[in-house]
Amino acid sequence: MHIIFSKTAVDRLSPYLTDGKTELKLLHDTEGCGCVVSGVPALQLITEPSVDDKLAQGEPFDFYYEPRHEVYYEPRMRVDYDAARDSFSLKSDSQIYTTNLRFLTKGSAA
Repeated sequence: MHIIFSKTAVDRLSPYLTDGKTELKLLHDTEGCGCVVSGVPALQLITEPSVDDKLAQGEPFDFYYEPRHEVYYEPRMRVDYDAARDSFSLKSDSQIYTTNLRFLTKGSAA
């Protein structure tokens, strides 16, 4: 899995990642969805990966994800940020996963 972050996404995320204490995770959030197939993607800040997390390469940010959810995503994706809407998006060449990608910081959306 590989994610390219747009310049606007990098500008929005960088303040959270410059301290070297936090990292990004592509979370497949299933809370309240009923089943894993109905999960929605989210970006989450973590201080350490869980034993189930795998590190993936990104540009410019590497990120963690749970390999069991990899089947729901394409190998190459893009994260963008729209300042006018204060919203991230997750896309690939084949589809738009969401234009309202949640950004979770310390358990709450940012």
